[in-house]
Amino acid sequence: MTSVPRGPADRPMSPHLQIWRWHVTMLTSILHRVTGVGIYIGGLIVAVWAISLASGPEAYGTFKALLGSPLGKLVMFGMSASAFYHLGNGVRHLIWDLGYGLDKEQANSSAFVVFGFAIAATLAVWGIAYMTGAL
Repeated sequence: MTSVPRGPADRPMSPHLQIWRWHVTMLTSILHRVTGVGIYIGGLIVAVWAISLASGPEAYGTFKALLGSPLGKLVMFGMSASAFYHLGNGVRHLIWDLGYGLDKEQANSSAFVVFGFAIAATLAVWGIAYMTGAL
């Protein structure tokens, strides 16, 4: 028996959104990756902050003005939301690694808990910052 070479059309295709019905755990997986990238970008912002601080008062003042602008505050709000979401979803994954919460109903419920935590924690931190005059 000789084997016939198989081309790309003969290979099985990976399922995608046209095959799979959309569900909340797909969204949490995608957002976990997106927020990971956002946190990386936040690290670059921290590096620019440190460089501006080391460059003297004028450079630091420019950085503070940029970060204090409406766009800068929006970026920082997104960064804090990303950090809290990533933290909550990371804890969720640690719980899964222990073997808990893996069935469909618990996985869906924990996804909504993560969303709730991220929203509540972000709003709490920004509310405290606003009330204390840090914004």
